[in-house]
Amino acid sequence: MSAVEKNRLRSEEIKPKIGSRILNSKEELLSGELSDEINALLEHRGVLIFPEIHFTDEEQLKFTGLLGGVAKEIRGEEVFKVSLDDTVNDKVAEYLKGSLYWHIDGTMNEVPIRASMLTAKVLSPEGGDTDFANTATSYEDLDDATKEKIADLRVVHSLWRSQFYHTPEPSMEQLEDWQSKGEAELPLVCTSKSGRKSMVLGNTAHYVKDVDPKESYRILHGLREFSTREPYNYTHKWTVGDTVIWNNRTSLHRATPYDPASGRMMHRTILPGVEAWEN
Repeated sequence: MSAVEKNRLRSEEIKPKIGSRILNSKEELLSGELSDEINALLEHRGVLIFPEIHFTDEEQLKFTGLLGGVAKEIRGEEVFKVSLDDTVNDKVAEYLKGSLYWHIDGTMNEVPIRASMLTAKVLSPEGGDTDFANTATSYEDLDDATKEKIADLRVVHSLWRSQFYHTPEPSMEQLEDWQSKGEAELPLVCTSKSGRKSMVLGNTAHYVKDVDPKESYRILHGLREFSTREPYNYTHKWTVGDTVIWNNRTSLHRATPYDPASGRMMHRTILPGVEAWEN
């Protein structure tokens, strides 16, 4: 293999509307020479798969940094161990139950994280796949009348709304804790610096402002249903050592159900945000 060939990003599309598989070696990825190409492809494809790359935590942190820096997790760590086991994550495990439903990370933040990166360390014998859906390509395929209808709509997002998906009858203590995390008002349609539009949806989307409640639910649920169906979705069936990175502004995602006691463990790093949600 010539030096020219070695330093070229090699990828293949997974589906026309979402996802690419990266075929370069770990050495090539960690050289930093491919970072600009990877970032451009991430913007275009939404989800990138690095099959059985087997990053150590140190390598994952280096790779994350090469793509745009490493943001601290909520408790200050740089590598977050994603597990539903409360002996691993204590009280955070309760909030992670919301990850079993379609969501976008960082809807409570004015500037959301740019991307998330997961590496599979331990898998569940059953379940534990990750579904992704592209809210940019699905937006592009909406009819003009729908685009016009939703162009200026504002949506209130709240963490506490997302928790009702897994705990529909919380105690008052739980409810007060959830509601203490705040709310955020975001555009339904956001525009990135590149000019690409996408939709901010998922289980934190509580209601559309100044719209009848029934119609609000119809709008949000209808767009979520449209965005998460074929051909905009992709299910990643993990192999130990896989790494996946997704564009947080254009990617809904969720884990498929699995036993919290199964030992399933993903190591996550996140890239700091550079763009606010506002269009």
